[in-house]
Amino acid sequence: MATAELNGAAITDFDAFHAACKAALGFPDGYANTMDAWVDCLSYLRDEDGMSKFRLKPNEVLEIVITGAEAMKAAVPDILEEMTYCVAGINERYEDYGEKPALKLTLR
Repeated sequence: MATAELNGAAITDFDAFHAACKAALGFPDGYANTMDAWVDCLSYLRDEDGMSKFRLKPNEVLEIVITGAEAMKAAVPDILEEMTYCVAGINERYEDYGEKPALKLTLR
């Protein structure tokens, strides 16, 4: 399973969140630092679109691990909630296309 790790204790606002995601997930230089862009970058992990450093095989899953999740939950619960919502939406999109979900969010 492919894995990307985010340090939740270092995520104190949306700017820090997007910077961490860009680094850990390999988003392109033109990444817009919005949740819409985040969803777009993770919606085609099995295609060759270059929106992430990850290219998943047909049944492979990308696990996004948030270490220090309790600190993130205490400091910016809205970001964690939005991220969880977006992961579910992205997985639903994969299922709509007849594919298996591609993302797993793990809080540590």
